[in-house]
Amino acid sequence: MSPEKKAVKAPAKAKKAKAAPAIGAAIDPSLYDIVLAPMITEKATLASEFNQVTFRVALKATKPQIKLAVETLFKVNVTRVNTLITKGKQKRFRGRLGTRGDVKKAIVTLAAGQSIDVTTGL
Repeated sequence: MSPEKKAVKAPAKAKKAKAAPAIGAAIDPSLYDIVLAPMITEKATLASEFNQVTFRVALKATKPQIKLAVETLFKVNVTRVNTLITKGKQKRFRGRLGTRGDVKKAIVTLAAGQSIDVTTGL
């Protein structure tokens, strides 16, 4: 087979990253179901020195969904998202056994020079 007749592959299409909507655009209400609340603990406060913010998120939320939600709701750039799931403990209340629910936390690292004021809420 001569070199002229070899099939040429088409270049692979690059995936487009979803950009945060413009400031005047409406915010999707489903984003509030992903990011539930900021966590204000001693450990989260220490992490804020490293430009990190901790949120309580939905158990089924993925890292890309969390990143998009935080970027859209707070209008910041997110560089990294780390998640962890804290399993619920068995506790007794008035002698009866009960189980606390599982909690998923997201530690979001922001771009340099950006911050979120978690005391104002969503």
